[in-house]
Amino acid sequence: MERDEALRLLGEFVKNPNLIKHSLASERVMIRLAERLGEDPKTWGLAGLLHDIDVELVGQDLNRHTVKAKEILEESGAPPEVVEAVILHNEIPCGKRRWKRIHHALAAGENLTGLIIATALVMPDRRLGSVTVKSILKRMKEKRFAQGANREVILECQKLGLSLEEFVSISLSAMQEIDEELGL
Repeated sequence: MERDEALRLLGEFVKNPNLIKHSLASERVMIRLAERLGEDPKTWGLAGLLHDIDVELVGQDLNRHTVKAKEILEESGAPPEVVEAVILHNEIPCGKRRWKRIHHALAAGENLTGLIIATALVMPDRRLGSVTVKSILKRMKEKRFAQGANREVILECQKLGLSLEEFVSISLSAMQEIDEELGL
């Protein structure tokens, strides 16, 4: 599956502009993580781009999220590794634990994108360019800030052999590369 096909597929199932931006941010983070870890950027990027393809269909019900995604992605011919990573970024419905680096990267990365975006939105200029690793690490400690960003899952970056600081640095830099696309 090529990126343009994945974008078309995403656009078919996801209409919310913020969810599309989240998907683009997750894609870019996954590409940079793959490059850093010596993995396949194309496969990892597709997993990031398509991980929430069924959210609008299941009404954000975590007990059903990724079940429909599995069907959509398998029918579209997505690579099995992408399908598996998408399924396991939400362990609830599948009853399995993440065990591969791509699984941990996707779960941690997509959670961190939310924290980074929330941090940008409280900056005076509301721009990613104003966000620093230090500001994200500070916000990470504030449990009431961006409560949807699961801190335990973000810490799965350590299963990739990355410190939290390096993981945040890679992710922030990746997102800053596409700040215009993200509207930040």
